[in-house]
Amino acid sequence: MFGDVPRLELMAASPGAQELINGIRTSPSSVMRVDPAQKHHGRLAIPAKEGKLVSIGGFGVKFKISGDETNRAFSIVEHHVQPRTLVPPHLHHDTDEYSHVVEGQFGARIGDEILLAGPGDYILKPRGIPHTFWNPTDKVARLVEIISPAGFEKFFAEAGELFMQGPPEFERLGALAAKYNTTLGWNEWVSELTKKYKLKLFG
Repeated sequence: MFGDVPRLELMAASPGAQELINGIRTSPSSVMRVDPAQKHHGRLAIPAKEGKLVSIGGFGVKFKISGDETNRAFSIVEHHVQPRTLVPPHLHHDTDEYSHVVEGQFGARIGDEILLAGPGDYILKPRGIPHTFWNPTDKVARLVEIISPAGFEKFFAEAGELFMQGPPEFERLGALAAKYNTTLGWNEWVSELTKKYKLKLFG
């Protein structure tokens, strides 16, 4: 019945609609007002060079935005991965990760799917699915990692302290991962991927 009538004309034709529209146009409360006394007490900009950097055996982590700054909604770190380096396969039980490739290339295995991503690409690593990623090139590669909800970034901080004393035993690293509800494993992937892509496991 009203197929040829523009939606705005239908609104204007309805009883009282024009008065409502006029009221919205003239009402002071319809204009967004910002209280000049209201101030944000957190950081509003993070310079490119800012952030503590730790090394985990060929796998660098630069801390950019902490969960404390986002009410634990998410955190952001940067990963600098050395050439031909593989991250141990693992599974997050309550964390999703979203990777944005900034520099170089990354391979990834997520469940049974293997993919290759370059600058500008995104990789989604959902919770509950085992995954790993690696730098298949002869140059350092870099990505930005969004961790949601926040919390797992603290694993990187503690792992960095372990590696300062030398590469820790795998069991000790696994226990630390378990503390952050993450499981290490899928060792058959390691032998398969290192051979196929000429990689070395970080550490």
